[in-house]
Amino acid sequence: MKTCHVLLLALATASFAACAQTPDAGRAAQMRTELHKRFGAADIDADGRLTRDEARGRMPWVYRNFDAIDRARAGSVTTEQIEAYAMTQQPRARQK
Repeated sequence: MKTCHVLLLALATASFAACAQTPDAGRAAQMRTELHKRFGAADIDADGRLTRDEARGRMPWVYRNFDAIDRARAGSVTTEQIEAYAMTQQPRARQK
């Protein structure tokens, strides 16, 4: 009987943790989908990289933060670089 209670408690805890993470995971997936959609529309030459000129007017946040995102100074950025930079900005956005 004691084992049954322990298993039920463990199951309830795991279920609660999964529910608590779902909204953030869903939001992250939605944001990633939107990023890829907007990136694809802005990537005029479809090379998988976005230049500053391609970002201008099409992805204003990327354009404003281009130098910070393009840490390698390659003159273009990828969705992976944009996502990585955005993740560093989330704690700052929550503090404001």
